[in-house]
Amino acid sequence: MLNTQTARMFSRYKNWADDVLYDSIEALPPDEVLKIRQTLFRTMIGTLNHMYVIDLIWKAHLERKEHGFTTRNVIVHANLGDLRRANQDMNAWFEHWADAQSDASLAEELSFAFISGERSTMSRGAMFMHLVNHASYHRGWVCEMFFDVPAKPPATDLPVFLMYHPESGFSHASRDCAKT
Repeated sequence: MLNTQTARMFSRYKNWADDVLYDSIEALPPDEVLKIRQTLFRTMIGTLNHMYVIDLIWKAHLERKEHGFTTRNVIVHANLGDLRRANQDMNAWFEHWADAQSDASLAEELSFAFISGERSTMSRGAMFMHLVNHASYHRGWVCEMFFDVPAKPPATDLPVFLMYHPESGFSHASRDCAKT
């Protein structure tokens, strides 16, 4: 399903896209990150915390550890700078993790429990693809909030990353995708 080259590329993409988003949020008026909006996690900082909590949960699953969360809607870091540093540490962990994987380890099936307590099994690769996809999904939520500011949201799409990072090994596809 997921090979080592793609896992490494996705880990670097996630790190880059999160940094682009945080850079853009930090350029907004400071009260915008805490402004209540019509969204499930209520604020930009709430949505960013949700993304971070989900990363913590899936990191724990990958490590075969308990995560200790009973809800996905937790403010772990109320300060944007603190949350950004924690997120950068998490993304560095995922990059190192991806670098250490083999095709066999990515295919390994792991049992885990959802927050609801329901048990399931997924491969390490599928778990990692889920957390990368989840972060992309919620970056989109935060970008939508930029229009309420009003401000232009950042471009955090995979083809943009690939265009600026040809070392990923996928640069030819990125140039074609960026034009569409």
